[in-house]
Amino acid sequence: MNNEYSVRRMEEKDVEQIVAIEKDTFSQPWSEVDFRKAWKDSHNIYFVVEKGREIIGYCGLWSVVDEGQITNVAIRKDARGQGLATKMMTALLEEGIKEGLTAFTLEVRVGNHSARSVYKKLGFEEAGVRPNFYDHPKEDAVIMWKYMKNVEY
Repeated sequence: MNNEYSVRRMEEKDVEQIVAIEKDTFSQPWSEVDFRKAWKDSHNIYFVVEKGREIIGYCGLWSVVDEGQITNVAIRKDARGQGLATKMMTALLEEGIKEGLTAFTLEVRVGNHSARSVYKKLGFEEAGVRPNFYDHPKEDAVIMWKYMKNVEY
């Protein structure tokens, strides 16, 4: 079995494993129907990181004109802290750029310092706060943006 992590575009067969990670990660998880619908939408780009045939994490965005709204980012709890989110998000951003996106945005819980650190490392900047954006528990969201002016990968 392959012991290396690899990043690739999401396939429909990945949905079941993605939903399991989603349920284990978020207090208000997307459903299987949500992910299947998102995967089929031509305005969306989704990537997974896997080890062998096992999905370790996923990320996705919804494109509107030339902007990408990052909708999902999750790494299995037992695989965090290995740089996998950075690797996966880099692939997602590169693909978005290839498809003509010039800016990316996302919301992240104020208290999710590790995710905020990853996004800052990828060039996102904090631009504002959405009060009480999250439920279970109630928490503000930090709005982050990355603009692609003169950025090369």
